[in-house]
Parts: sequence; structure tokens; C-alpha cells
Amino acid sequence: MLPHFEASLDFAQQLDKLDPLSDFKNQFHFPQHKGQSAIYFCGNSLGLQPKSVATAVETELTTWKELAVGGYFNGPNPWLHYQEYLKPSLAKLVGAKEIEVSAMNALTVNLHLLMLSFYRPTKDRFKIIMEAGAFPSDQYAVETLVKHFGLNPSEAIIEIAPLEGKKTLSTDQIVNTIEELGDTLSMVLFGGINYYTGQFFDLKAITHATHKVGAIAGFDLAHVTGNIPLSLHEWEVDFAAWCSYKYLNAGPGAVGGFFIHEKHAVNPTIPRLAGWWGNDEKERFKMEKGFIPKTNASGWNISTAQVFNMVGLKASLSIIELADINRIREKSIVLTAYLAFLLNQLDRISFEIITPEDKDQRGAQLSLYFKERAKEIHQKLIDNGVIVDYREPGVIRVAPAPLYCSFEDVFKFYEILKTNF
Repeated sequence: MLPHFEASLDFAQQLDKLDPLSDFKNQFHFPQHKGQSAIYFCGNSLGLQPKSVATAVETELTTWKELAVGGYFNGPNPWLHYQEYLKPSLAKLVGAKEIEVSAMNALTVNLHLLMLSFYRPTKDRFKIIMEAGAFPSDQYAVETLVKHFGLNPSEAIIEIAPLEGKKTLSTDQIVNTIEELGDTLSMVLFGGINYYTGQFFDLKAITHATHKVGAIAGFDLAHVTGNIPLSLHEWEVDFAAWCSYKYLNAGPGAVGGFFIHEKHAVNPTIPRLAGWWGNDEKERFKMEKGFIPKTNASGWNISTAQVFNMVGLKASLSIIELADINRIREKSIVLTAYLAFLLNQLDRISFEIITPEDKDQRGAQLSLYFKERAKEIHQKLIDNGVIVDYREPGVIRVAPAPLYCSFEDVFKFYEILKTNF
């Protein structure tokens, strides 16, 4: 149950005193503004650097320096198994078995690889559903996927747009579209959270409806993983992929992660693009022709673990594990609700919070839609030490990541808006 909010610094500071996660803020580096830490509400684009990352990178540099190729088998973290170190934490974050997750490449590369495995169009069943206004990478990936199979994107891709006068989609609207397409539907590829509106979709309901018509349910979880706890195995999601540089704080260009449901992961006959690292380890060093995939999600791994692209994720996951994703979510619900409460006090600024009010339909992000002056307001916030981002048309995305943002941060953000506009 949410507390009775007050628009005062004392109240915000009292919430911080009661916050069991408040000390985690000290484990991250903040950009500086005029000698003070900036108010950083941009973790939905790039998470902050954990202070432990520098030492973690130095550890692997030392291993490389002292052991060279021997680092694959020796040292504090033998590189041969580096992706394995990430699986327990990733599995907890997305509600999976360890055999259902792995890490490799980057998000869009992984989406391409997974869709090539699970999109099997036929003359009658070839359509893909996605949300209108999905992140451009997802749009490009799906567009080029259907072209790869010689299909016309305008016929194969069905985009679901909000109804007239609405900014977001309803679950009923999504499910009804799935049911209407029926046995012409091959795959659903939705973002778990829409990057622009901040809406969190009902993945369980979407997956259930998709399976009822015999199609595959896949998700881009870039804005979800590390933000909202998931139950991908229980919901029987077929596949999902995510980046790790947002709420997982792994650094720019850090390794991506992916999920493949156990019912598929253990099936070696599912087609895929293969590489040495996905081959059965008992057979790998025989150096023979004939790909024999591991019977888990790692059977989709292609190349050697990107150690220096995984170091930041390994360091950050240890922090997230200690904080616990469920406690992170509990704080996030209150923190985001407090932000919404304060924003609703601002009667001199004309804007609309287009992110759903329902806590079950949003994560840490609120999207503020301005009919005018959005870029000017965004720049004024930056000038006052508040880091948020702007997306066309007219939206300022505000995302107080609960792992390192405080209630006082939220209140100060409100005061800056109140004072300057």
C-alpha cells in the first residue's frame, strides 16, 4: 500500500531513511554537475557505472597479462566458462531455469538469430504482430526478416496502434488482434515495455493468446530486465532477448542476454545459425565436422565469450543479486508513484503523463508528453543538473532507477521544474 505522499523535502528524506536499498546509491559513480552529483534519471538508456567495475576489469587485464592463453583455463575467472557465471543471476531476473538463459552478442543480433530459429513462415501462416511505434531496431529486424523469406513487409507485418484518442494499447486490443489473425499468425514480437510510452505489456496474456492460435511468442525485454521481475518459464514464453546496458548497468555496448524456453532449448533439431561455442562440449575439441548443439540455451551461442564485454555485467549482477529484484521492484513502485504525485502538482506546465497509471502496466519510467516547448524544457533540465532524455515527438522520458535513485532526487527534480517553468 502506498504512503500518503507530501510535496516536501522533509517527507522525501524520511522515505529515504526508511528505504532498505538507500545505501546502494553509494555503489555507483554519478556524472557531476557544478561539483555535485547530477540527478540521473536516464537508466532506461544507460545505467550508471558500478564502482566495482574498474577492479573487475583490472582482474581480467592482469589474467591476460600474466597468463595469456592460459586465462581460458586458469586465473580467478577462467574465460572458457565466463558466460556460465552470469546464468544464475540472469535466470532469477527473468524467472527462468538456468538452462534457458545465456549471454552473447548484442540485443538486435540476438533477436535476428532467435527469429531465424522460430519464424517458419508458410504460404498461409506468415504474419508477425508487433506494436506500432516499436523501437526502430525491432522494426528494422522484423522488416528485414520477412524480406529474407521473400515476403512483403506490408502484408506480413501487422502493427497494433492505440485506438483513436489513446496513447497506449489495451491487453484486450492485443489479444483480439491475435485471435482475429488466427492461423495466419506465425509470430508475435513485442517489446516488453514500449520505449516511448513506458507501457509494460501483459506478457503472460499475450503469450497465452499467441499459443492458442498456434503461433510463437517472442519479446524484446530491453526495458524490462532488471526493472520488473518476470516469470518467462512459467508463462511459457518461447524466446526473449535483452540488452544489459540499461537497468543492468553493464556499460555501453555490453553483452546481450537471451531466453529460450526449456521445451525448445533441449531440442537439438531446432534450426539455428551455429558456431563452435554452441557445440556439445564433450565433442567440441574433437575438431570434427557436424554440429551437435548443447541441449540448453547455450546451444545458440556462436562465438567465444566476450570477456571484456561481460565483466561489467558480472559486477553489476552481483549488486542486483544482493539488492534482490523483488525489493528493487517494491521500491520502484513507490518511487515512480511519488514522481507521478509530484508531477501532478505542477499546474503551470502543460504536459501529460502518457505512461499508464496502473503500477502493473509500468516500470521505472514515466513519459511526459509536451505539446510544445519539450526540447526547451529538456535543455533547461540538463542545464540544472538533471539527466533525462528527449524522444520525438515531444516526450521527455524520466526514469528514476530504484537501485541508485532516491526520493530526494525525485523531489529535487520536481522543485527544478516548479522553479523554472
